[in-house]
Amino acid sequence: MEKKYIVGIDGGSQSTKIVIFDLEGNIVGEGKEALRPMHLGEDVVVEHPGDDLWDALCVAANKAMDEFGVRKENIVGIGLGFIRCCRVLLKKDGTLAQPVISWMDKRTSTPYVHDNPDVQYVTSTSGYITHRLTGEFKDNIGNNFGQWPVDYETWDWSTNDEVLKQYNLPEDMLFEAVKPGDKLGEVTKEASEKTGLPAGLPVFATTSDKAVEALGAGLIQNTSAVVSLGTYICSMMMGKEMPPSDAVNYWGILSSMPNRYIYEGYGIRRGMWTVSWFKDLLGEKISIRSNYQGISEEEYLNEQAANIPAGSDGLMTKLDWLANPWEPFKRGVMIGFNAHHDYRYLYRSILEGIAYTMKNNVTNMTDEMGHPIDEVIVTGGGSNSDLLMQIFADIFNLPIKRNVVNGSASVGAAINAAVGLGIYESYEEAVEKMVKVKDVFTPKPENVAIYKRLNEEVYQTLTNYTDEVLKKSYEVLHPEG
Repeated sequence: MEKKYIVGIDGGSQSTKIVIFDLEGNIVGEGKEALRPMHLGEDVVVEHPGDDLWDALCVAANKAMDEFGVRKENIVGIGLGFIRCCRVLLKKDGTLAQPVISWMDKRTSTPYVHDNPDVQYVTSTSGYITHRLTGEFKDNIGNNFGQWPVDYETWDWSTNDEVLKQYNLPEDMLFEAVKPGDKLGEVTKEASEKTGLPAGLPVFATTSDKAVEALGAGLIQNTSAVVSLGTYICSMMMGKEMPPSDAVNYWGILSSMPNRYIYEGYGIRRGMWTVSWFKDLLGEKISIRSNYQGISEEEYLNEQAANIPAGSDGLMTKLDWLANPWEPFKRGVMIGFNAHHDYRYLYRSILEGIAYTMKNNVTNMTDEMGHPIDEVIVTGGGSNSDLLMQIFADIFNLPIKRNVVNGSASVGAAINAAVGLGIYESYEEAVEKMVKVKDVFTPKPENVAIYKRLNEEVYQTLTNYTDEVLKKSYEVLHPEG
């Protein structure tokens, strides 16, 4: 019997990745295409230029199909996952009415304003890509996260007039809602010509990018947490019902498994982006050194920072490189410099700042839930760093798992398609067959002791002091408020 294959699509903030898996979760072909730099305008306007999301998908898909190299008819389905919290405004024919609005744009945190008469539909990135691939006006309900009238009990659009009024989105501006694992449509001949994906191939819904990443990471047990190291870094746990409305440190989103929920804690905006920012600041010096050794710039930085002691000799980083709309005064902070602190210390302090922040956010969530965890699964490109994984283990004082495929959103998308196709009867079975653990990092007691004191005695209260200074500087520079 011939082997069968599934395509997992992972559309992110910085690139689009197309991965072809066999039914055991092994990668047999992949393609990646970086997105173009976003357009940054005044008053926190952040947009994807042109038709960048679709263009990047087409390039990445053709790369993946070229690498695949075996008979296309052995591919049986596609799982579609894309970044959440963006806003896509479409004309009646499904074409863009204006550039895609990024989740980092201030407008996505407020209800839609009807200021463009050409706009017929307000959808998410996955809704738009579904239309480009299949011609259907359908979207997975879970990716309409944020300023959309979603009924979290029925997994459909709300029919409450007050809710519809609140979000300013009548029914005729919304795509048809589809649940995870359900069919969105089939690849059209036109889309096939542009992407190289076989025409007629069924496309299946996932949910928001973070929730599908949790599925692909193997988040099935409620005693595990997932930390997703992406442009936005977040933490997630599994739940069977929506959290209480008065929950403070976490909230519920729709899981990639129908009728289950993901509990999400606070994260870091521009999280791993900060690492890229720092690397770019170092410029040609690091490029020359890494090229000389025949390794990537990230590998070089990790090797160098691994020689720096835990705690970075008192240098600490607070990762507020992108302020929340309700805290416009927030800024990134590095504090504790000494003359001997060079790029190695700065880099390690950024990694430690990521781990401190996520440790505290996860602890706040689990303490409020009254439900401790016994392991953390770390996923995303940042998990390639052995140094960062060990820092996570030492700061969390827990085993840290890393999977064979660390870009787990594509795995989760493939799992949704596999269950939708009936290849596996349950998500538990699909995860068991398709998610493989690569290694586990265990805490080093000597580092655990240092990090525990630095975190609890310094890091957790640092912003109590720095915020007051930043508020003053913000008032000086923005007297209009």
